[in-house]
Amino acid sequence: MAKLVLIRHGESTANRDNIYTGWSDVPLTEVGINQAHHAGKLIAELGINFSAVHTSMLKRAIVTANIVMDELDQNWLPITKTWRLNERHYGALRGQNKDDTRRIYGKEQVARWRRSFNSVPPLLDHPDDDRRYAINGILNEPLGESLRMAYDRLIPYWLDHIAPDLIEGKNQLVVAHGSSLRALIKYLEGISDRGIDGVEVENGEPIIYEMNDQLRIHSKVTLS
Repeated sequence: MAKLVLIRHGESTANRDNIYTGWSDVPLTEVGINQAHHAGKLIAELGINFSAVHTSMLKRAIVTANIVMDELDQNWLPITKTWRLNERHYGALRGQNKDDTRRIYGKEQVARWRRSFNSVPPLLDHPDDDRRYAINGILNEPLGESLRMAYDRLIPYWLDHIAPDLIEGKNQLVVAHGSSLRALIKYLEGISDRGIDGVEVENGEPIIYEMNDQLRIHSKVTLS
């Protein structure tokens, strides 16, 4: 059996300040750095040897991944960075305080934007000019995403780059974000569109799946 380990990055400055982040590139706090070290130590106690590491193109996840690999003494492993593992794009909500948006739009509307599978937040007027998302000179950044949209762009990466190695018995580490990991967990566990509303992924707490060669889940453990 192979092991798949999922980790949400450590606390970021936006997590600390209760701000929507999405594809905005914010750093870890000191708390977040410590959470990353702690996550690495927890995994190290289990003696898991990974074949590859997958993360997003956002530094809060990249730095977390690097710290974890240092703690595992496996920082020689290849790390693949992909926009497909980026956090869900919060559109025009990004940079806003979550409590402020509840006062402006109402608690029920904000709850739908944050937790439902299909609800799309208010969109940006135009994409950012960020060269990391330019493919053949064309920007590939959304104006905003529902969780379903994040799911749809994430699953092809899972199918092409992570699942085949797991089938061959190679342990994989994925360091990403709250919503992108919720989307992946929905797929792995067959959670309903409504059921995913109640799923939360905490900062810096490794989730360990053990899977057979047909990718059926044998066990799931969350470390804290």
